[in-house]
Amino acid sequence: MNPYGEPQSSRARARVPGTPPDDDQPRTYSASARPAASGSARPAPDAYRRGAGGRASVGSASVGSASVGSGTSGRASVGSASVGSARVGARASVGAAAPPGRASVARAAVRPGGSGFGPPDGPDDVGSLGGGRSGQGKDKSKAAKRRRRTNILTAAAAVVVILLGAGVVGGTYFFDDVDLPPVASEDQSNVILDSKGTVLAKLGEQNRTVVPEAKINKVVEHAVAAAEDKNFYKHHGIDMKGIVRAAWNNFTGGDTQGASTITQQYARHAAVLKDISINRKLREAVIARKLESKYDKNQIMGMYLNYIYLGKGRYGIEAAAQGYFGKSVTTPAGQKNAITPYEAAVLAGIIKQPEPSATHKGYDPTINPTDAKDRWEYTMANMLEMGWISKDVYDKRKFPTPIKQPSSTASKSTANKPVGMVMRHVRAELAEMGISSTEFDKGGLTVTTTIDPDVQKAAEEAGSRKSESSPMNDKPATYQAAVIGIDPKTGRVLGYYGGDDPNGLDYGGYMSSNGEEIIGGQSPGSTMKIYTLAAALKEDISFKTTWDGTKLRPNGTKISNAGADPGTVCKGKIKYCDLETATIKSYNFPFYWIADGIGRDKVIEAARDAGIRHMYTDDGKLVDLTKTDKSTWEKTGYFDNEVAFGQYRVPPLEHAAGVATIVGNGVRHEAHFIKSVTRVDPETGKKSIVGSEKLDGKPVFNADQMSNLQSVMKEIVQVDNRDLRNGQQGIGKSGTWEFKEGSGDTWFVGGMPQLAATVWVGGAKNKVELKESNGRDMFGAGTPSKIWKKFLDAVIKAKDLKQEDFPNRVETGNPDSPFANGQEPPKVETPANNGNCVLGIIGPGCGQDNNNGGNGNNGGNGNGNGNGNGNGDGNGTGNGDNNGGNGDGNATPSPGDGNGNAPQTQQPTTTPTFAPDEGNG
Repeated sequence: MNPYGEPQSSRARARVPGTPPDDDQPRTYSASARPAASGSARPAPDAYRRGAGGRASVGSASVGSASVGSGTSGRASVGSASVGSARVGARASVGAAAPPGRASVARAAVRPGGSGFGPPDGPDDVGSLGGGRSGQGKDKSKAAKRRRRTNILTAAAAVVVILLGAGVVGGTYFFDDVDLPPVASEDQSNVILDSKGTVLAKLGEQNRTVVPEAKINKVVEHAVAAAEDKNFYKHHGIDMKGIVRAAWNNFTGGDTQGASTITQQYARHAAVLKDISINRKLREAVIARKLESKYDKNQIMGMYLNYIYLGKGRYGIEAAAQGYFGKSVTTPAGQKNAITPYEAAVLAGIIKQPEPSATHKGYDPTINPTDAKDRWEYTMANMLEMGWISKDVYDKRKFPTPIKQPSSTASKSTANKPVGMVMRHVRAELAEMGISSTEFDKGGLTVTTTIDPDVQKAAEEAGSRKSESSPMNDKPATYQAAVIGIDPKTGRVLGYYGGDDPNGLDYGGYMSSNGEEIIGGQSPGSTMKIYTLAAALKEDISFKTTWDGTKLRPNGTKISNAGADPGTVCKGKIKYCDLETATIKSYNFPFYWIADGIGRDKVIEAARDAGIRHMYTDDGKLVDLTKTDKSTWEKTGYFDNEVAFGQYRVPPLEHAAGVATIVGNGVRHEAHFIKSVTRVDPETGKKSIVGSEKLDGKPVFNADQMSNLQSVMKEIVQVDNRDLRNGQQGIGKSGTWEFKEGSGDTWFVGGMPQLAATVWVGGAKNKVELKESNGRDMFGAGTPSKIWKKFLDAVIKAKDLKQEDFPNRVETGNPDSPFANGQEPPKVETPANNGNCVLGIIGPGCGQDNNNGGNGNNGGNGNGNGNGNGNGDGNGTGNGDNNGGNGDGNATPSPGDGNGNAPQTQQPTTTPTFAPDEGNG
């Protein structure tokens, strides 16, 4: 037992969870036993080049003896076990198969011109294996003698193991047949950031960030050496005592443990040597020697620091420094937030046993602060002894307190958080950038997303049933919402709520969990009409065109308007309803006939151009609109004219992209979640960009036509308390698609110049009949519009957005478009002039109409100030200002004029108040 009561030595190595413990013996150090100072780090020469000289070999050996010779190769046999030749330039291979009945001892390769793994005449070169110079005579220096002695001891230890009957290394040759494995390529996590640089998640098998050794603060390296292997900079990778102890303990039946150097610990990791055995210990020693021959001390230390496990799922010194102290080991000493010697000693102390076990709590300071502090004192004392800190620093030492740790590893990432759903779309976009899943799994990427934390919070609080302030809070668990906010000027997805469970169904984009495919969508209902209108405007159809709501489909069926009374549709003008009123009231019939007239393919093209890429047929076939055209869309079993008012399912995220195009004045920016992707070269530390967003927009609709559409959509927002915070202008469109006897999908889409917003409410997993809290059917103008308003108002407040207006309206299109099918309205008869009415204003023949509108038949009292021969339209308070003028009021009774005459045909001049969703959404 060592001074702290743990079963392992203070020089033990990190144990990765699930990995068998190391075979190190407890060890106690006294001050007198410690070396006085460290050696400097320096590279060792290559010991594996073939020289011009002959072969150096382990000579013949018989039972009870072992001899080392030179010149010719010999074979040492003990029964059926043999120690074979060691030759210059031989290739090393791990685990060479031995003949039956033989135990394997690896071959030893001897570098030409030298005796081991250090500089030929280096005074500190100890512990090398091999002997003699090839072709140059024997090196008689003290250093060479020490090297030869170490090599002999190593080989002798192997022979002793064989002689003692261990039977684990016979048959092959001690050095020559043990490969030097390649440097381990450490898997790293991929760091996912929001747009402000805050970590959203670390994705990957291991939470590791590889950092170049050259950038690691030296105090960290010295602390680790002090804790794990204070003679690291002096030895050549092998702890001979540990090897001999392993052999002796095995022979005596004791514990198969022995101290490991830092190089041996890394050798074990690189060669995946996890079993507890003497065979492993010997191979570990061989690989350690070969590592020291190829890499210098700094390189080995760097590889080791990027590999070690330090608890709480943190791999590598950088992840540990960030996790325990919120600092980076690459911050130079003396700068703000640089790791201090005291913090470095805490980190180094964790390596010994990062996780609690059945017999010891480990050295994580957040779990076992008492033993962690003892371990810290041990490390600090060694740092002082080795000259890595001053006496003043040591005397002023104070055990540092780690930062507050999350209650679980899940809380430090997106696990179980709604924003975690974004990671699927990150994976999908990385693939589109050419970054394969293999490259992603390797790790080391830093992905900066477009997610704005303020907008994300607003989306979650508006759409989640778990949010007390959400309109969804009192809805059944079978109801689900999706809320998506996109910057119309860039296409950046700023907020994305697709469900509370990031591992569940993605209700926002229906992206599969691996980010590879679209797996669903929802019927957009009347929100699809924004694309039908874009197509109509492109075909020069005006909002003043009229349409016949009594006309039947070619198959003789009626076009549904959600059960609205034909006598009240369009205020009784169902046979000549203007397109603007039909849009605001969400009647379906004009949109069916638009698709029929201009071609439903034009509607689908407009949706595709805006941003909708996928659409489902009624039988569930997913159609990629970007890879198909009219020849496919008009096939039997694909899409009919009902596409114009939202029958066919689309992914909400793609619909949100299309909405952003309308909000953005007809310029499409590809909706995306990634701003940039960078990778740091682990050798140089240089950061390189491997992927970035494309912000160039593509005008797909005429700006004047979009101003025309936006102005109509403004009227929808101005009713039912949808006005946005601080008087911010907004445009919107509601939508509903039926299910059974009620509503199955409900929507509200639109936005403000700074942010496009799309909201869907439907069934969770399966469709349900949606009801409001009062038991009535839910429509898009109900709960979805409340979520929409709450979302945008919260963003306006959080971002302190200044008021911004949409462009002024430019009325476009032909009011007499040949595509329109509205009937001629009844003609209004003008009373005969008796000849005494001058200019129709004054005179005895001007009639009785200079009053406040007269009585409006069928429409109540028309207080419309009908002047002259004006027939005030009896829809409430109308103002008929001209002969036969339109006094259209702000109510919805059946039309009538002040004199009981037929209704007028001109467009209303005031903003009407409309009941929500008279049509299909």
